[in-house]
Amino acid sequence: MIPFVLALVVALLSTWWMVSGRSRLSIMDHPNERSLHASPVPRSGGVAILLGILAGWGWLSVEQSVPAPLQWIMWAAMTVAGISLLDDLFELSARVRLPVHILAAVLVLLGGISLPWGWPGWIMTLFGIVWMLNLYNFMDGMDGFAGGMALAGFAFLGIGGYLTGDLTYAWWSWAVAAAASGFLLFNVPPARIFMGDAGSATLGLLAAALSLWGVHKGLFPLWFPLMVFSPFWVDATVTLIRRACRREKVWQAHREHYYQRLIRAGWSHRKTVTMEYLLMIASGGSALLLLVYPGWWIVGLLVWGGIYLILARMVDLFFARRQVG
Repeated sequence: MIPFVLALVVALLSTWWMVSGRSRLSIMDHPNERSLHASPVPRSGGVAILLGILAGWGWLSVEQSVPAPLQWIMWAAMTVAGISLLDDLFELSARVRLPVHILAAVLVLLGGISLPWGWPGWIMTLFGIVWMLNLYNFMDGMDGFAGGMALAGFAFLGIGGYLTGDLTYAWWSWAVAAAASGFLLFNVPPARIFMGDAGSATLGLLAAALSLWGVHKGLFPLWFPLMVFSPFWVDATVTLIRRACRREKVWQAHREHYYQRLIRAGWSHRKTVTMEYLLMIASGGSALLLLVYPGWWIVGLLVWGGIYLILARMVDLFFARRQVG
């Protein structure tokens, strides 16, 4: 339990320090056209999450040898964290960030982690990592949302590893979940701090890399992490497709994600994020159940596809009824 507790405590104390206003890394997030908050809030919480992860992973690396693929994941995470922190400070353009994101994905590939389909698998791996990295950033727009997805997602990944007997994978995943939980205590509505790009982009990279590592190790099939993180990637992907079909500039900031539409239509941050938490628990719990009873995985995916279609339609109708512009 030491790595878990260490990651939680370090992230908790680091976040508290940044919220106190005494930290020199107190980067303020001022409201803009994409924001759902009305007053400036510090957005340096991602540094606290990273410190928590480093503390937990540092302890684990002392207790046991670090697997070679995980060493490459660490380098990739540090690469993303570095460019993302610069983005928090100086608002870098996508043309500067994207090549670094691709480099991070290549580092994961160099660690031997990829989908097992030859060169098409390499391309899909690169695309998947870069997309997950960025969609995590897109979805970090509501109090407690990205932090809650990190807590739930990495916790379920760890349980998946535990159920298959790989305690090494489980503890490395749970350390990330613990660090996210330390930050989340200050990020639930009304949030006193945001994680910023340094947190969201790095967590997105780790979500993709650890998921692919678990698939590569044979701990679980690809559908398992896809179902675990489905509350994030389904919303982000469907929203992107909808905007592309309307010929909108998909790379520009917007407030069209389903969770954003709920808030714009009148739901509070607390009510919206609570429903999202329930969705995360339901999708992750279903993934674990199907991992125990793998013969039903296709049925499970079809059921969840139907659930998301119904939820999307319900949000669209609710949003239209409120006549939100």
